[in-house]
Formats: sequence, C-alpha cells, structure tokens
Amino acid sequence: MQLLDGKLTAQSIRIELKEAVDKRKASGHKIPHLVAVLIGSDGGSLTYVNAKVKACQEIGFESTLLHYEDISEEGLLQKVNELNEDENVDGFIVQLPLPEHIDELKITKAIDPRKDVDGFHPENIGNMVLNLPGFLPATPAGIVELIRRNGIETSGKDCLVIGRSNIVGTPMSILLARNGEPGNCTVTLTHSRTKDLKEKTRNADIIIAAIGRPEFLTADMVKEGAVVIDVGTTRVPDASKKSGWALKGDVDFERVAPKCSYITPVPGGVGPMTIASLMINTLRAMELNGK
Repeated sequence: MQLLDGKLTAQSIRIELKEAVDKRKASGHKIPHLVAVLIGSDGGSLTYVNAKVKACQEIGFESTLLHYEDISEEGLLQKVNELNEDENVDGFIVQLPLPEHIDELKITKAIDPRKDVDGFHPENIGNMVLNLPGFLPATPAGIVELIRRNGIETSGKDCLVIGRSNIVGTPMSILLARNGEPGNCTVTLTHSRTKDLKEKTRNADIIIAAIGRPEFLTADMVKEGAVVIDVGTTRVPDASKKSGWALKGDVDFERVAPKCSYITPVPGGVGPMTIASLMINTLRAMELNGK
C-alpha cells in the first residue's frame, strides 16, 4: 500500500506557483489577487478558508477575506457584482455551504465565469463537458493532478464514483472518462438509489468516495490492489481530542488501506489538493484575462 500524500504533492505545486509569481514580480507584472467570501461561522468553512489565505501568503498571491456573520441574498449579490467589476481582483470564491435564506445557484450564476476560480459556474461546467478551456472544479481537478503526479495508470481502468454532487462526483466522472491522461476510464457514477453497490465497488480498479458519510466504504467493498480516493471530511464527536471532534473520511481507512495499491488519508489527502487547484485557477485567471 502506498499513501497518496496530498499535502506533499500540494507543497510541490505551491513551490512551482511561487516561482511563477516571483518571476512576475521581478519583471514588474501584476501578482494574482484572490478574494474569499465567507458567510457565517461554520467551523469547517472557516478552517478551510483560512487555509486558502495561508496558501496565498506562502505563494505570494494577494488575498482578501470578506467575512460576514450575516448578509441578505440581495447584499451578497451586490458584493459579487462589485468583485466582478473590480479589476484588481483576478478570482474569487463564495465559500459553500451558504445559509438557507441564500440561493446557492443564484449566487454561483452571478459570478463572472472569468473569475470563477472554484469552477462552479454553468459556463465553466459546460466547457469542462466539451473539453474546452475554462476553470475546472477545484476538488476534482486536484484529484486528477494527484493521480497524474503519482503516476497512477487510469487508461482502460474501471472507475467507480460514489456520490453525484455537482461539486465533486459528477465532474469527477467526466474528467476521468475524458480521452486524456489521466483519463480513459470506464466510469460508473453511483448514488443513494444505486442497487447492489457493494458488488459494483468490488469490481472497481479506482474508487472515488464522495458521499459525505463517515467510514461508509468498508474493507469488504474493496478488491485487492484498488486505488481509493477519499473525498469525505466529516466532523464527528471525539472526547479524546482537545477540539472535541475528529475529522473522518468516507473510507474506513484502517481496514481498507491494507487492501489498496494507493489510498489517500484524511486529513492530508484531497483537501490540500483542492486548495492547490484553486491557486492554479487563480494564476490562470489573471493570465487568461491578459494581466
């Protein structure tokens, strides 16, 4: 079993990005500016956004965090429009999930696709489907990069994705089915209505678990030598921890890992790669917009 260390791989990407930013600085060019908008005080979201800000500082990006304890949908739409119009801002994200009184799709559609570094806007999703230039959703793109940089063979492999969200599952299935490298998988996209899931997972060469249920994928669902990518990040109560909680993935890591050829840990697997992809998208946003 080989651990797919997303933290180490993401660090390599940050070093590459820092070199690119240093060259821009040395030649007097603009450096990328990423803005993160956070609504409320969800602990997981705050931790994640702070990690993005820290990554910007390490690479040399300019970063701004706009944190609102509460804001109306109209107020958030106005802020999105201001960021769309701000020429100093190269890319921005509105951290999900949003409070119930705000329509996530309405906010996503209001973001300028040229600044949509999360890759969630319908225009960028359409570009992904057609394999046209655009911004890929950060988590699926990060997973693909993790696979690429670790030399994992995907061509001709049977890949099973658990979870069909627009953020991870569905785009993951599209990217791994593409005619490219990594890609050329035969992909099965499963969800809550899938029958005989265990039989399907047992036949998969590559499993992407993105269902949001702690330790859902168990050892009896995985064949020997499978590649397992765990996207899950759920906080569960844990009295032994100072914080009072522990972070669990969608995979029963302790029992599944011995059967795998490769597996990602939680934390330290997909999460750092998501942030690295966001940084890549931010640099590309500035370059694509001719700055």
